Parts: sequence; structure tokens; C-alpha cells
Amino acid sequence: MEKLITADEVKDVLQYDRLIDVMEKALVLFSKKNVVQPVRTVLPVKKEGGFFGVMPSVCEDSDILGVKLVTFFPNNTQRYGVATHNAVIVMFEIKTGLPKAIMDGEIITTMRTAAVSAVATKYLAPSGTRKLAILGAGVQARSHYHALSKLQKFEEITVWSRTFDSAKKCADEIGGVACHTAEEAVKDADVIVTVTAATTPILELKWVKPTAHINAVGACQPDWQEISPELMRSSVLYVDSKEAAVRESGDVILSKAEIYSELGEMISGEKEARRESLTILKSLGMAIEDSMAGQLVLDLLNEKSHQSKY
Repeated sequence: MEKLITADEVKDVLQYDRLIDVMEKALVLFSKKNVVQPVRTVLPVKKEGGFFGVMPSVCEDSDILGVKLVTFFPNNTQRYGVATHNAVIVMFEIKTGLPKAIMDGEIITTMRTAAVSAVATKYLAPSGTRKLAILGAGVQARSHYHALSKLQKFEEITVWSRTFDSAKKCADEIGGVACHTAEEAVKDADVIVTVTAATTPILELKWVKPTAHINAVGACQPDWQEISPELMRSSVLYVDSKEAAVRESGDVILSKAEIYSELGEMISGEKEARRESLTILKSLGMAIEDSMAGQLVLDLLNEKSHQSKY
């Protein structure tokens, strides 16, 4: 193995400008059936209420062979003062199968999730977008602000969280306004991001503009929900992977909402980008996103090393 790459090294080189483009490519490759990847394997860690996930992917057209090992322990912050999501990504040589790098996966997971939402927003945000509402005030709330701001200058940003102090801290950091209720936060919002640990719906249809675009990122278990069933069924629903959505997403499963398109199908023009409709991206995350982001990190580190020699 050639490299062990730390979180600081990933953070030093990975930028949204390049990552958003790579995630768009990954989504298209997946929907065109050029990627081999199973739906993630998730094992429960019952004592702590945690989960351990294994996410391998292969894309021979892009010389990608990698796997992410990820844990989600929702009580970590409150109980132990550490991150809820932790991961490593292992990259392999496509020609030989030899491991070529192990890298910290936390920053990649955080950034690629927001970058995929940015891709969806690029195609689905209504014309004249001016207001962003973020429900949730953790790491993903901040990463989504930074990723979406690469594509759109928002005139107004609102933040809601289950605790007002958390919402205010996040809002102060990103130049937004903290709200006491989710309804207040999403009023007149053109783009809404839900990045909470909710297991029951926190966003209702009657609060949302009929042309809003929603990036629904939380509720990653079959019995968890962030979005009300009525709102799910009333939207034009996009997903990253249809196969994963009907197996993993409580928002999709419990609402019995009909999936209109994978993002990759929409990007490639097979399905329409319904920009002036009420749209939802139900994002679960895919192994190919992690592997292609990991390869991007390797490419950027190589570019940096090459530049330093001259």
C-alpha cells in the first residue's frame, strides 16, 4: 500500500468546485449501469444503538475500485462528545487489486453528501431562487450551506434545530437567522435542506412553497422519517438509487411515494428536470460517490505534489 491519508490531508485538497462535478459524473455512471455496487450492508450495534456499514463499488470505465467502511452512532455527540459518523475509505488498483490508499472518510462523506445535494439543486431549484432553509444544525447543515453556496447566492438563510441554541450557533456561523420552529424556517423558502436525526416527520406539505426544492438527507433507516407522507406523495421525487430508496428510506417506504427518477437519469436527459414543480431529492448516499471522491483526493494530492516540485 502506498498511502495513509489523514483527515487533515483530505481537508487540505478537497474542494466543492471539483467535487460537485465528480459527483454529477458518478450519478450518471450509476444510472447508466456502468457501476457495480450492492446496496450497502448495514449491521446493527445494538448496545449503543449504532450501525456499521460496508459500501464497495467498481467502475471499470473510470478505473474505480474502492470500499467505504462507515459507522453511525447517533448518541455519540451527547454521550461521548465525538462525531456520530466515522469512516475510512480504501482504494485499490483496478489492474491488480492491490490496495493503494487508506484515507479518513469522515470529511469525504460530509462533503460528497452535500455535493450531491448541490447537483440536485443545480437542476431542480426554481428560477429566481433567493431563500435557503436548513432544518438541522450539525456538520451536514454547514456542509450543505457551503456546497449550495458554490452554485447560488442566497439572499436569505434560515436555520432550525430541535434546540434553539444549536440553530443560533449554526446560523451565526453561516450568516443566517435562527428560527424557533421548522414552519417559520421554511416559510417562502425556495430550497430546503433536511439534515436532522429525526425519526418522525419534521416537515409538512402545508408549510412549503409549491415550487420549492427539498434535499432530504436524514432518515436513513427503513422506519425513520423526516418528511411527512403527504409531502412525499405530493412531490416529484428524485433519488440517487431506486434500489436503495425502496429498501433503506423510511420516507419512501412508509409514504408509498412514487419515485419519478434517479438523479443520473435526469442529468443525462432521460427524465425531465421538473424545476417549477415541488421536488424532493431523497438522498441516501452511494458507494460509487465515496470511491470517486476518494480517487479525486488521490488525484488532487498528486497534483499538489507535482506542483511543489516546480
